[in-house]
Amino acid sequence: MDSTIKKICEGDVRTASRLIRDIEDKRPEARATMKKLYPHTGKSFIVGVTGAPGAGKSTLTDALISAFRKLNKTVGVLAIDPTSPFTGGAILGDRIRMSRHAEDDGVFIRSLATRGALGGLSYAAGNAILVMEAMGKDMILVETVGIGQQEIDIINHAHSVVVVLVPGMGDEIQTMKAGLMEIADVFVINKADRSGAGQLQTELTSMLNLLPGTANDWKPPIVMVGSAFDPASFAEDTTALARKIEEHHGYLQESGKLAERMSRKAMAEIKDALSSHLMEPLMHSLTASGELKKLSEKTKNRISDPYTIVEEIAQRFFKKDH
Repeated sequence: MDSTIKKICEGDVRTASRLIRDIEDKRPEARATMKKLYPHTGKSFIVGVTGAPGAGKSTLTDALISAFRKLNKTVGVLAIDPTSPFTGGAILGDRIRMSRHAEDDGVFIRSLATRGALGGLSYAAGNAILVMEAMGKDMILVETVGIGQQEIDIINHAHSVVVVLVPGMGDEIQTMKAGLMEIADVFVINKADRSGAGQLQTELTSMLNLLPGTANDWKPPIVMVGSAFDPASFAEDTTALARKIEEHHGYLQESGKLAERMSRKAMAEIKDALSSHLMEPLMHSLTASGELKKLSEKTKNRISDPYTIVEEIAQRFFKKDH
């Protein structure tokens, strides 16, 4: 076995971190390493944690680490940051809060910065998850920036999805109508000590009751989590959340639906790889040569149309041996 692969499979943090950095930097050798690493993946349970910015996802994720460690689970955490995790601000503050687990050999935490590259974030995130799987982590928590399309794409890499809501943000139910109802396996009403938490719970319950399904289907539970400034109560609430996540894992296994989620994840991996290895080089080539700008002018002036342009580009690029 390759020494790098062996070290990662043994849980070596430094080697794993270096590989994830190389994936972010799109180094060609990283792809070669991932090919060798892939057969050692596929045994972790992956939980996506998503919700609007300011919902308290980082604090909740930090508490979930502790809850799962108490259940003797090893944990990997992938935190998707809107900017570089090294530039400071509130984002870095959230990561520092998680750093209390840094001395725990059973925990591996990594941040990925959103760089805006086409398909790049989801591709890097999917591969970082695979690295953590190869490290042998029982649970992998993927905390996303927010609830945009890019985050929903990343959630396709998860087996179970936790959606975090906060009372008083004004557009929670509208946001849920936009698609979160379909992807959520567990709902959390965070900061449930705030006014409006009961009303939000009632509205959410009503919406869940309207969803079609059979008696044997999983009905997303609503977990109320109080203030993080009351440590004892907060720990109790997040332990209850961890149990609900475990219950969903059990349901997926017993119902046979875990295989469906794993197929969804495999399709997401292929889609991300296609986007990264085909679309990004193509867009880079068109941009660097100035051709993309010229084509956009032709489209803007109605000299041509985007459909014809794409057909011509596809014929030209994909007939070549790239």
